[in-house]
Amino acid sequence: MTSVGIDAIEVRTGRLKLDLAETFAPEKGDDPAKYTKGLGLFASSFPDAYEDIVTMGANAAYSLMEREGLEPEDIGRIDVATESAFDNSKPVSTYIAGCLEEVYDGDFHHANKGERKFACIAGTQSLDDAVNWILAGRNRGRGALVVATDTALYARDSSGEATQGAGAVAMYITEDPDVVELSTEQGYGSADETDFLKPNQQFPSVDGKRSMQVYLARMREALEDFERAAGDTHPDDYAYIPFHTPFPGMVRKAAVLGYRHMIRGTEVEDELAADIGRQPRREDFDSREEFDDAISTYVDDLTETDAYREWYADTIEPTLSISSQVGNWYTGSVHIARVSALMHAAENDVDLAGQELLVASYGSGAQAEIHAETVQPGFVDEVAQLDVDDQIDDRYDITFEEYEQIHDRHNHEKSVELEPFTQPEGEFVFDGWGPMNERKYTFVE
Repeated sequence: MTSVGIDAIEVRTGRLKLDLAETFAPEKGDDPAKYTKGLGLFASSFPDAYEDIVTMGANAAYSLMEREGLEPEDIGRIDVATESAFDNSKPVSTYIAGCLEEVYDGDFHHANKGERKFACIAGTQSLDDAVNWILAGRNRGRGALVVATDTALYARDSSGEATQGAGAVAMYITEDPDVVELSTEQGYGSADETDFLKPNQQFPSVDGKRSMQVYLARMREALEDFERAAGDTHPDDYAYIPFHTPFPGMVRKAAVLGYRHMIRGTEVEDELAADIGRQPRREDFDSREEFDDAISTYVDDLTETDAYREWYADTIEPTLSISSQVGNWYTGSVHIARVSALMHAAENDVDLAGQELLVASYGSGAQAEIHAETVQPGFVDEVAQLDVDDQIDDRYDITFEEYEQIHDRHNHEKSVELEPFTQPEGEFVFDGWGPMNERKYTFVE
């Protein structure tokens, strides 16, 4: 069977930084630990006045194409995933293609373009679409450009405000990829939910507690469904498990439930039984409530074991390093978790080639998808070319007053002019509105 997957990745974070402990927490009258320890977030990224989902996506795509020596004729489709779209008809992919055509001699007139929407999982769905397009033999030797780009803004003083973020991930999908090969086996967990939604509004309506429950329930269903296709999973099967990461604290809850599922009926459960007992089985309890209480106690005990803590430190913790500094990127979230893991492996000389990742994507509304990816030998050279750490370090650190200004600037219901805090160079920038209220973009040398 043809090997298809991610051949190259590029990341673009918003140019501004909001320090949650030093800047945000004091203004909210909160203990900084509420964010750094509870949510697992230290900072959020925001787009400067001249940035938006198009510029971040186009700049990520441009950097990837330049690095890989690609021309427009090498790309047969452009798929953009976003839940921050500003047009109900014209897709963001056309804007990004238009930006790229400003700097290349060729064009994308024969590339299929589209925009995917299913909350945060749309980035993985776009990746799946590109892989399936190649497996179907419709690519004619060309690759696919997949861009996940979002500005995750919440209403001021809302419960999700601290988890905001902005950035883009561009991925080039080909046969015989250099980074990861995607498995053909996938698992899904999906249900009609209203935990998080934006009915013709920019800022989400969120039921936070329910959203967490739905996230965990759909992830469990997706893992069970994946096992129907690929067979039983085991904690030792995967080098890293990148999760959709709205904030690292959410991943902590998902990871222990996944671990509990994977060790049930294995030697790991047997070895832990002497300390915390065996996992409760439903048939041993008279009521669902008693069973749920027993499971809750077991999970709490499980998180305190050396076996679980070592697994979490090795398999989950390395996926969270970027997210903890930039916040939630919606469609890009799980993809920066993958990048974090691959960068960690390369920087620590982990022999990752041939090993598997288990990628756990999620979108509110709600759906989870789980699939495996086999890391390719070329991943080290690819991630070595990423400058995401430099981007994070070079962000302009905004004050709380400046944060309020930039939030208003990107609020679609307000018309706010704002001088940029940074100076663009060698990148696409937002350049105002055209006569049909379309957004205009230009490349700044």
